[in-house]
Amino acid sequence: MIIAIDGPAGAGKSTVTRRLADRLGFQFLDTGAMYRAVTFVALRDDVGLDDEDALGKIAQNIDLRFEDDKVFVGGEDVTQAIRKPEVTRKIKSIADAVEVRRHLVSLQQKIAASGDFVSEGRDQGTVAFPDAICKIYLTASTRFRAIRRALQLEQQGVKAGLEEVIAEINSRDYNDENRKVGRLLKADDAVEVNTDNKTIDDVVDELEQIAKEKIADSESSQQRSKSPKVV
Repeated sequence: MIIAIDGPAGAGKSTVTRRLADRLGFQFLDTGAMYRAVTFVALRDDVGLDDEDALGKIAQNIDLRFEDDKVFVGGEDVTQAIRKPEVTRKIKSIADAVEVRRHLVSLQQKIAASGDFVSEGRDQGTVAFPDAICKIYLTASTRFRAIRRALQLEQQGVKAGLEEVIAEINSRDYNDENRKVGRLLKADDAVEVNTDNKTIDDVVDELEQIAKEKIADSESSQQRSKSPKVV
């Protein structure tokens, strides 16, 4: 069973998705971390970001592991490293690489087939899991997203002015919405949730209610389809 959560950068997807997964007893699939991990490896190994064949091979062979809230590549804890600004600035090249996306979407689908997951990213409800029983599009105003991002950077010891972060988010939104593949797009059947002026608990409460209603509807539909027909 899949709950797919999409939305722009800085809308708070990772934080609330993790908490929603805990509440529902589902596992959490952080697809953004996958693309970040490939970007990290490419930068570390000095692979040209315009070399799609080489990037595709990284995605195909990457030894990627999630454990609790940490991300490991080849046994190395890269949880903090993949969130650094230099990775964020370069991730567009990775996300636009057709072979990278093909391998990572395939990996996401393989992982999700093993159980119940709440998955977050940019194309979960439209590309990776178009048949997800629950699709949510999480969004927020540019200013609120910039404030969140600036706080994240500060926690990492990186100082960034708010206007600088706003410009970066606007640029990333444009890139995400105009990608060659896997562009940011709200699925037609997704429920939109705006997180402006809401606490994390408020948002998780709202998502939990939406998810449980969708799960109940799905289970009810399955029961009806299994019921013997009266003729």
